[in-house]
Amino acid sequence: MAQSVERRTLEVDGVPLSYLVAGDEAAPPLILLHGTFWSRVWQPILPALGEYHRCYALDFPGFGRSGGELDVGQASVPALAQVVLKAADALGVDKFDLAAHDIGGGVAQQLAATSGRVRKMVLMNAVMFDSWPVPAVERFRDPKVRDNTSEEDLLGARRKSTQACAIRTLSEEELAEYLSPWQSPARARSWMAMAAAADPRYTLDLVPALKEAAIPTRLVWGRDDDFQKIAFARRYVEEIPNADLVEVDGKHIPTEDSPDDVATAILEHLAGDRPGRSD
Repeated sequence: MAQSVERRTLEVDGVPLSYLVAGDEAAPPLILLHGTFWSRVWQPILPALGEYHRCYALDFPGFGRSGGELDVGQASVPALAQVVLKAADALGVDKFDLAAHDIGGGVAQQLAATSGRVRKMVLMNAVMFDSWPVPAVERFRDPKVRDNTSEEDLLGARRKSTQACAIRTLSEEELAEYLSPWQSPARARSWMAMAAAADPRYTLDLVPALKEAAIPTRLVWGRDDDFQKIAFARRYVEEIPNADLVEVDGKHIPTEDSPDDVATAILEHLAGDRPGRSD
């Protein structure tokens, strides 16, 4: 039976972090991370994932429905990885499975390579190697660009890029929900800070440790992604042990184009971590 999804809040370093939760408290924990979007990217598949896992789809500080505001230093991959570990501690979670999208995938790789707490990992259209930042993000590494970008400018750019992340045409209601966080100046600045902190050295430097850790990893990829090309996913499974790839119909947010296929691919990968289902 599909599980209900609730939004809750926890506190990390005095900052209220919002997260979506689904699934039984006794089920194996699955933490889900976003990148330049927010926890909304996971919403279409959380009811299905929650049938077998206790799911926690976090919003980073200054993103989604969370409080706080990130500066460039706080928005780096290593810094965000520490936020995830502190959130896991606050949730009473020691070891966990991990699913991540976009720049959140860089955070996930950091955790898989260094924390000793990740059991299995799923990377969905995630950054890796030197696949990032894409030009539309990289331009924000220039402080002048950040200073001269208004909330209205950013909102317009996010609207265009969000629709470009799906094959199907998102409804006005769906777009409004995706874009709603960036009505806030603090969240707009946090987005620009994450863009400014985007640096491929974080993922490139992790490659030797990822090879050694050999965390069981599944890449689930919208094959028509214009931002994170599937060639990088294919390279990952060639170079990193214990990794495989499932291609699905979709672009950068395949949970919007192929939610059932994405959920199935994730659940099949994580199946060894959950008890047998009794119906």
